[in-house]
Amino acid sequence: MDPLLGAREALLAAESRSGVEIRIATTLADVADARMVFDSVWLSSEGGTEVQPNMAQAIIHAGGYCSVAYAGDQPVGAALGFVGRHRDDGWQVHLHSHVAAVLDGYRDRHIGSTIKTHQRVWALENEVPFVVWSFDPLVRRNAYVNLVKLGAQVRGYEIDFYGPMDDVMNAGDPSDRMFAWWEVGSDLAARAAAGELSAIDLQARRGIGEAHMVVALPEDIIALRQSDPDAAQRYRFGVRQQLTDALAAGYQVTGISTDGDYVLERA
Repeated sequence: MDPLLGAREALLAAESRSGVEIRIATTLADVADARMVFDSVWLSSEGGTEVQPNMAQAIIHAGGYCSVAYAGDQPVGAALGFVGRHRDDGWQVHLHSHVAAVLDGYRDRHIGSTIKTHQRVWALENEVPFVVWSFDPLVRRNAYVNLVKLGAQVRGYEIDFYGPMDDVMNAGDPSDRMFAWWEVGSDLAARAAAGELSAIDLQARRGIGEAHMVVALPEDIIALRQSDPDAAQRYRFGVRQQLTDALAAGYQVTGISTDGDYVLERA
């Protein structure tokens, strides 16, 4: 099937399942809806805003991406990204999805993955081959969505990538990030959209000779930061050490185990 046609069909199915409609932001009122979502999710300890309205408007005007997920007339999710470029046998363009969020109370309804599916359609329509975004390596549910639900690949580990962050969710924790690289026209993305990817059952793979390692993740790092900050910090530095060492040694993150941990294999 043509990748764009398949992506459009997947978007219609995702919107129906999640109960939202994804719309491109074109006006200042649309931008205000997106900013409301961002500022509600990332409450600033200093009363600031996640994205200034003039910056969002400039990104849109320059050919970037901004969308809002609506449940009826209520904005419940949003995403903002800009077109960047990377070196891969010459310069290639990608959509850098800088920020995406879903309001508390609307999570676990597949709205986040629906927004990503909309980004895939947008990228294919605009002949942008990759969508790229950063994510916290410790957030298990995001890793699962990226690798299994979307079929993205993981590249690199950046220590304290954004520096200190002042929002309530991230304050006091180093902003370590890995990067999801999503080749929107790939067979892997199409298989993920068709629900053909799954977590890796390590028990079933025993004895077949594949060199792999597992990096354990906390069940819920966000809750752990609140209940036991010291334990959260131990996870941060432990996972950082394991992943940076493994990537330097030639391993790649290839999936998530059925226990919710990273599985890495030699490249």
